[in-house]
Amino acid sequence: MRILLVEDDDRIAQPLAEDLAHQHYVVETASDGIEGWEYAQAAEYDLILLDLMLPRLDGISLCKRLRASQYPGFILMLTAKDTTTDKVIGLDAGADDYLVKPFKRVELAARIRALLRRPSELRQAVLRQGELTLDPACHTATYAANRLNLTPKEYLILECLLHNPGQVFTRSRLLDKLWELDCESSANTVKTHMANLRQKLKGVGCKDTLIETVHGIGYRLQTSEGV
Repeated sequence: MRILLVEDDDRIAQPLAEDLAHQHYVVETASDGIEGWEYAQAAEYDLILLDLMLPRLDGISLCKRLRASQYPGFILMLTAKDTTTDKVIGLDAGADDYLVKPFKRVELAARIRALLRRPSELRQAVLRQGELTLDPACHTATYAANRLNLTPKEYLILECLLHNPGQVFTRSRLLDKLWELDCESSANTVKTHMANLRQKLKGVGCKDTLIETVHGIGYRLQTSEGV
């Protein structure tokens, strides 16, 4: 799942982004409303965490602009304003939920999971391929009931492949989907994470052929029939 955090206070944005990354989310941050709008136009986000008071373009205006542009994902507004009027304005602008600062990170995590449970085209169903199972709502992956201890990037690679079994992903495409826009990663980074992921799958009894290397192109997850 890819999240855009639009927050101008770095004391809030940095630790929050790090915490979400540890929960297996790809997180990118923008420090003002205009930058947030530009990020939202450059990539697809499942969720936008949007501060209300922002420089250049405030959160309400950005929320309205996003909805007017047919942004289909969730918007969770973060604000220090705790009045009914402010909440109504935020929700009427197109926000899906509203969280008042200061908040505990565990509450934010619970709010995100609650959004994912809502009836939506973005709802995260449990993904299965043979004995391999991944539950996006709980951020867990298992093979033959054995828990896989994955890093955030390994988890995201596996999630991407499970969403598209049989589809070939080039290393550059995986970089675009799973790494931050300003991250200086390369195709070799994907190769390293893929090797580690395969080793962990092998450690719980998974066949080497589950994730196939398509030489000269990229990777794909074999369907049950192909394993």
